[in-house]
Amino acid sequence: MFTRRVLVPVLLVMSLHLSAQQPASPVAQQPGGPNSGPAPAPPPLTGDALQHPGVPEGVLSKRLTLRSQIYDGMVSDYWIYVPSQYDPKKPTAVMVFQDGEGYINRKGDHPALNVLDNLIAQGKIPVIIAVFTNPGDISASPNTLTYKFVEAYGKKWSRTLKDSMRSTEYDTVSDRYGRFLHDELLPTVAKSYSLRTDAYSHAITGLSSGGICAFNAAWQRPQDFSRVISWIGSFTSIQWQEDPAVADGGQDYPEKILREDHRNVRVWLQDGSNDQENPKYGSWPMANIRMANALKLKGYDFRFSFGTGPHTAGVGGAEFADEMMWLWRGYDPAKTAETFTQDVDEGAKPPFRVGIVNR
Repeated sequence: MFTRRVLVPVLLVMSLHLSAQQPASPVAQQPGGPNSGPAPAPPPLTGDALQHPGVPEGVLSKRLTLRSQIYDGMVSDYWIYVPSQYDPKKPTAVMVFQDGEGYINRKGDHPALNVLDNLIAQGKIPVIIAVFTNPGDISASPNTLTYKFVEAYGKKWSRTLKDSMRSTEYDTVSDRYGRFLHDELLPTVAKSYSLRTDAYSHAITGLSSGGICAFNAAWQRPQDFSRVISWIGSFTSIQWQEDPAVADGGQDYPEKILREDHRNVRVWLQDGSNDQENPKYGSWPMANIRMANALKLKGYDFRFSFGTGPHTAGVGGAEFADEMMWLWRGYDPAKTAETFTQDVDEGAKPPFRVGIVNR
């Protein structure tokens, strides 16, 4: 839990005189990319992030594949996790994970399967079927409109075709990805498993571009998702004005929260002061602070976990169990809706402030 409301990024500047006397040293590659700041050691994985003897393990499917019509010809891989407590006679809550393959490694830095097994067994979250979906691949559909857009975007920004497809899905501020989940992916999963269809029982998460993707899906389609976790979310201008039909970019979300109709969503944001300062797209730390303050000022049920980490999954993975318990707190399988309101304690606190020292 974070109680301080002063966020202090420390900026160090070497004098021209000193740098002129000393030979230039190579710039060390920072975890999270060259535009991340100094990276403190990630917190260790402890407690419910680890496998525990005797805890029933859910079953993870083999790699499955879906061909999209909404992204005309895109092929996506996905995996389905089914907890041992699943009862096919009882429709089950659902959570969708973007960049899903990264979450299914029980020995990785964000082992979601361990957390799901442990918290479901303890009754701290409901029985949840998790869908881990990867960004799609458009390379086999060269004559489609999606391919042409993705190819042009990749050439413009010197990005690969696959990376550009991921950005097209995840960074675009529209309802297209939400429709892909609602119309294509989740109905495919529902052919094999009994899923609940109410937004109260649907959660979504992701990191970086997957983080804004998760928030965007819930914002655009609050009738489908009401619970969001975003790690190091890319609320920046990555897809801004790339498509003339899409007016907004990710950097517009704080203003959208302030100006548009209130959505019934519960949101956990995680970021750190050493996240990216990107010369093409903007500032990840400042964007997430702006998001948190917009959510606060408009009375949303939100949490903001802000530390000193860079653009990696380490912090989010370490606190994922706490995030899940917060996100699903009060869940009642007998209900299909709940109006989320800001905690009284949060409402009494001031907005997040930024101080600059040693400049």
